[in-house]
Amino acid sequence: MNENRPTFRDRMKPTEYLGFAAVAAIFTGLVVLLVSRNWLLVTVFALVAFVVCLITLATLLLVINKDIDKNKLEAAKREEEAGE
Repeated sequence: MNENRPTFRDRMKPTEYLGFAAVAAIFTGLVVLLVSRNWLLVTVFALVAFVVCLITLATLLLVINKDIDKNKLEAAKREEEAGE
């Protein structure tokens, strides 16, 4: 039963991705604030940066996880064939 339970690191991964996107949004907001001094523009650019960063991370993680799962499956098949 403990084998299927996710580790603390696995449970915290989504928080890391949200944190990274938040940092990117804050950085973008600060740059826009220093350039334009317009709070509406800052809000729009920060939210767009947050959403784009999250979508990009999610897409990249889907691709990476598929490759990892494929590699694990191939390794399991090789072990199975070697065991026979």
